[in-house]
Amino acid sequence: MNFNTFREKINHFKTKELGGLDAQFKMAPELRLRYNKNKIDAQHPKKAAVLALFYPNQKEQTTFLLTQRASYKGTHSAQISFPGGKIEKSDKSLQETALREAYEEVGVAQQKIEIFRELTDVYIPPSNFLATPFLGFSEQKPNFQINHEVASVIEVTIDELLDDSNITSVNLTTSYMKNIDVPCFKINNHIIWGATGMMLSEIKELLNS
Repeated sequence: MNFNTFREKINHFKTKELGGLDAQFKMAPELRLRYNKNKIDAQHPKKAAVLALFYPNQKEQTTFLLTQRASYKGTHSAQISFPGGKIEKSDKSLQETALREAYEEVGVAQQKIEIFRELTDVYIPPSNFLATPFLGFSEQKPNFQINHEVASVIEVTIDELLDDSNITSVNLTTSYMKNIDVPCFKINNHIIWGATGMMLSEIKELLNS
């Protein structure tokens, strides 16, 4: 999708009804399906926010940013995600959390970003976070500068996200599950699953509307 076309559709994206859990659950691991709202509330999850940032690439194709987490001794080591993290006391809102984290992790200044939509919260059982995704755009491709939390940036075009042939499943073993088949997006040899895959599923449905 050309970036000008994307920009023209933003007002539509702002008001279109979201796919919500129905859209997310198309790409949800079995572990996540065990949790309904009451069970999530009972866990008293920590709040977090992430940013899906759209911008034009060199070919004026609408592109968004993912990051590969640095390797560490933790639940989400080396996984692919949106820039984001937990809310801090200094944050006035979850939107501010998403913007702050994007600046800290990949160096995108807040004044370069226009937020246009908040999506459905995603519960992440292994780390007990409830993450709120925000959609934003930048008129130009940012000059990314990653910090120690990020191993690399991954740029994906909207056309790649919307291509159904990029949906598959993989068998994974992680620190909290063994030999489990999970739905995923496979884009440019990157496996994108879990909470990020669920967020992408809702974004995909919105962009297709």
